[in-house]
Amino acid sequence: MLSQLRNIIDAKRVFDSPEARIASSYDASRKQHLPDVIVKPVNTKEISDVLKLAHVNVIPVYTRGAASSVTGSAVPIKGGIVLDTSLMNRIIEINPVNLTATVEPGVVVADFQKEVERQNLFYPPDPASAEFCTIGGNIATGAGGLRCIKYGTTRDYVLGLEVVLADGRIINTGKGTLKRVSGYDLTRLMVGSEGTLGVFTRINLKLIPKPRAQSTIAAFFSEPDKAIQFSIGLLSKGILPRAMEYMDALSLRSVAKYKPELQVPPDAQAMLLIELDGAPNDVDEQTGETRKLLQEANPIMSKRAISEKEADYLWSIRKSISAALFSITAQKVSEDICVPRSAISDILKVIREIEISSGIPIATFGHLGDGNFHVNFLISNKDHENKLPSALNRLFTRTIELGGTLSGEHGIGLTKAKYFPLEWGPDEIAIFKSIKQLFDPKNILNPGKIFG
Repeated sequence: MLSQLRNIIDAKRVFDSPEARIASSYDASRKQHLPDVIVKPVNTKEISDVLKLAHVNVIPVYTRGAASSVTGSAVPIKGGIVLDTSLMNRIIEINPVNLTATVEPGVVVADFQKEVERQNLFYPPDPASAEFCTIGGNIATGAGGLRCIKYGTTRDYVLGLEVVLADGRIINTGKGTLKRVSGYDLTRLMVGSEGTLGVFTRINLKLIPKPRAQSTIAAFFSEPDKAIQFSIGLLSKGILPRAMEYMDALSLRSVAKYKPELQVPPDAQAMLLIELDGAPNDVDEQTGETRKLLQEANPIMSKRAISEKEADYLWSIRKSISAALFSITAQKVSEDICVPRSAISDILKVIREIEISSGIPIATFGHLGDGNFHVNFLISNKDHENKLPSALNRLFTRTIELGGTLSGEHGIGLTKAKYFPLEWGPDEIAIFKSIKQLFDPKNILNPGKIFG
């Protein structure tokens, strides 16, 4: 296989050393399995030729971007070939007339955002890992982020894809038009498919004009329900923030310990971070209404940023959580359930009940505006490890019972595959598997993920 791969791709971009295999054996889930070989293609033809070879010889292929997945999506659990797309990182075109862009899968999200903003344009999807995750990976997992409440998820900005199928064929699912009702919507099928249906090689994205003003407000509350009721009241007034982030007491305490310079009230049980954007007059008006509602909600403390530097300071509280939690625990298992807004209070109560009954500390934060919470189980001893499966099963079961979903933005990958039947019945799963069979009859693309 190695000699054949080196005939397809420059030998300098084919790796099989122990060090290279270890470096490509894991992702942010901390699951691990060694691949046999890693290849770094630079164009669509190389990917097509690699997949033709893999298809004929029934070799597993695992596409890898920045490997920031927390569900094991990029872990090569059956060995085979890791297809590393990091060298395919060109921004091919930004078209300000059409409000579109064309990129390769290895483009880092934050780099792309900065580039389009230089042209007074805006790419709203904003996952917390934007500084290092890639657009290809975001599309594969159906990534969400901080601005979903107003602007939607990555799926809403993908106009079309060039995709290499399992047998090496190259298809296009759509290009640069903002509307398309010709044929089945293959683009939306591909988004969130986690590398199981094809490999993205060129991506057409929708852009919007950059909002001209924004306003950032932080508020700390004496109890979580006060934060939730305030958020409901804000939306009922017709104010739609572009972000409304929630942090619970354990998250806040962890950040305060990790970064003592951040002014976190020690008695705060919840924090909301609200960001508004739009036309300057609209933002000023909505900021005034938001602050008035905050006064009525009687938070422990609230602060509006009066400069970009102050906004960055407030956001640093939210963006420090993951590092802060890792500083106080040996292991962190992070889930990303999503429930309807009407079930937010109920699911937070469920999480608290699980924490008490299991004895496992749980830090909950996330996107209050769309009901998508990151539920972090802090595992520090064997008893926690033993109780974790039952705790997870209860969390997922109650989430589904409340009308929610197993994942709002991370995907299913490897770590949630066994819980998949909690959300989907046998008829739906049979349809999913028949689609997989149609696109990948030999099951070589990311095998072992989602439903095995």
